[in-house]
Amino acid sequence: MKKIAIIVAGGSGSRMNSPTPKQFLLLNNKPILFYSIQTFIDTFFDFKIILVLPNEHVEKGKEIINHYFSNIDIAITTGGATRFHSVKNALEMIHEESIIFVHDAVRCLITPQLVKNLYESVLTNGAVIPVVSATDSIRITNPNGSTAVNRETVKIVQTPQVFFSSILMPAYAVSYHDQFTDDASVVENAGHSVFLVEGEATNIKITHPADLIVAEGILNKI
Repeated sequence: MKKIAIIVAGGSGSRMNSPTPKQFLLLNNKPILFYSIQTFIDTFFDFKIILVLPNEHVEKGKEIINHYFSNIDIAITTGGATRFHSVKNALEMIHEESIIFVHDAVRCLITPQLVKNLYESVLTNGAVIPVVSATDSIRITNPNGSTAVNRETVKIVQTPQVFFSSILMPAYAVSYHDQFTDDASVVENAGHSVFLVEGEATNIKITHPADLIVAEGILNKI
């Protein structure tokens, strides 16, 4: 079955306090976006890549592709108002039965081993997401204050989230709701169960300036 990676790089990166969207910031002298694309290509030679970019930064994305991936056919579409709309735009480019990986470009330290683990699991389970256990104490706020939660029951969700196209594409044929925080929530809304796969502690999301420092340290140890 065809393997397709939707790499979502449609954000503005406002929390980075930088005029440059975070997916284009440099990490070890290469744009963050480079690492996510490269990992999928390194894992399976037959991955089809669909890159979702902000409309105003499509040309910048093309420059990166032409510089680092000139021999790879990478399709580009533009992002929408939310992540949900960005993924939906990418899904409109898929017209064949496939296994779809949806990945946030700024989780740039994803490894081939995690991609392989998710692929093997989705063949059996149809809808899988990587998670890691919470290590901090967790509290839920309420009108009266807050309540402690047993962190052993809490999982932190990562990407890529992986689905059979026959599950993911019909699930996205709905209107947006603010409960759709990721692809798994869209799939569950359609009545499907989602299987959890152990993620990686190093699969961090670049959100704040300090995350770049952490990511550089991790890269330099690989």
